[in-house]
Parts: sequence; C-alpha cells; structure tokens
Amino acid sequence: MKRTSAIAMAMSGDAPALAASDGSANTPLEIQNVQIDGGVAESVIAEKKIGERIKHLRLKKSMGLVELGRHTGLSASFLSQLETGRVVPTLRNLARIAMVFSKDLSYFFEAEPQTLFRVHRRKERVRMPQTGVDDPTYFFESLGYLVPDRQLDPYFAEFLPAKPGRVPRAHQHEGCEFLYLLSGMLDVKHGETTHRIEAGDALYFDANTKHSYVCPGDVPAQAVIVSLQHPLSHQLVNSMRPVSSTNGRPRGEAPVAMHGKIARSG
Repeated sequence: MKRTSAIAMAMSGDAPALAASDGSANTPLEIQNVQIDGGVAESVIAEKKIGERIKHLRLKKSMGLVELGRHTGLSASFLSQLETGRVVPTLRNLARIAMVFSKDLSYFFEAEPQTLFRVHRRKERVRMPQTGVDDPTYFFESLGYLVPDRQLDPYFAEFLPAKPGRVPRAHQHEGCEFLYLLSGMLDVKHGETTHRIEAGDALYFDANTKHSYVCPGDVPAQAVIVSLQHPLSHQLVNSMRPVSSTNGRPRGEAPVAMHGKIARSG
C-alpha cells in the first residue's frame, strides 16, 4: 500500500488517528481490515508539514489557539499538538480548520509552494532610453524583469541634465508611482504643479495624472522608481471604506490635496 493511501485512510473522519484529541494512542491502526503503521503515517504528516501550514495560516490572521479552537470546536491544547506534529489530524478536523481560513482541503497536501526570490545582477541589467522621443531625457533599467506576473515594477532611472529648448514629454499610466531620489536634483511636474526634490527626498503620487521629469542640475540625477497598478479603481476602493458621520469623508482618507506629497529626508 502506498504511503499516501495509508495516511488518507488513517486521517478519515470516521476512523481514529494516531492520537485522538483526548490523547489516547492507536498504534498500529486497523482500518477496514488494513493495518497501518503509525510510523508511516507520522512520516507522511511530517513530509507534508501539515502542522506548520496550520500554524502559518493562524499567525497570518493574528489568531490565537483559543480563538481557532472556538471556530473549529477543537481544544487549544489539541491544536497546539497538531501544529507541532505530536498528533495526526482527521480529515474532518482538517476540513474544519480549512473552512476557517477559506482554504480547500487539498491545501494541506499540495506540494510545498516555492518562495519567490530573484536576484537581478547589475551587470545583467539592460539600460533602456525613454520611449517615444528621439532625444531621451532619461534612461532606465528594470529591477524586476526576472519576476513573472509581478505586481509592482521597480526601476533604476538616470535623468540627464536639461538642454535649452527641450520640452519634457509628459506621460501617465494606471496606479501609483513611488520615486526615491538617490542623487542630484529633479523637477517633477504632476498635473500643473512642479515640485523640486533633492537627494534623499521621496515622492508618492497618482500616476493617472500626467507627470514629467526634468533634471535642473549640471550632473545627472539618479532615482529608484516603483510603479504599482491598482486592480480596482479609486472609486470602488473608496466606496468600500466606512464613512464618517461627521464630515462625510471616509475615515482615514486624506483630502484630495494630499496626493503628490513629498517626503523630505530631513
């Protein structure tokens, strides 16, 4: 019999596991006339790291063992033993836990997800010019090109000193943009307002508004830029926020004038 088949039968909701919630042991187990070695069951449980996955879900929700016990009907002591691998859960108990965290039961038996980690070597990056112009005012390098389905786009940008008569090309895109100036000076025009920033200053602004950059100094300005596209519109997000009964503006939301603020290095 395959180990996975053995553990599936050992964890069936109608049969006892290696250790029940009352602490009683059942080794070896006999289920439907099939004898299962408790050591094999424990080995498969450890291999799938079920206890660690339960603990990860619980801590991610900032939930204590007592609170999880209230939601599942299981005791805190039993859940603690479950997380440390000292007891084997039944499928029925796993299903209760999975429902609390809106997970499918298969979550506990799937292959261990690979943690996302990518290194972008400086020598491997490609320097690209500003698009849409014959005489670019800045060059940029993607800092996230190796990340598939990335949710944000980080760049290293170098802005060249301004030339007489050259008008910067404004652009706009969905979402927000963050800019941290590493060196030099930069004039960032956002809408009809121009902001002068210096090394150490940071900007966070609505990228749906047209914006452009000009380097007013004699040396290039260097910056790290991160753009993030919102899957939801601002209107939808705002409609989901609780509204204060005093001024009609969602609690915790800054007035519109706060958009495009500069964080000074100080």
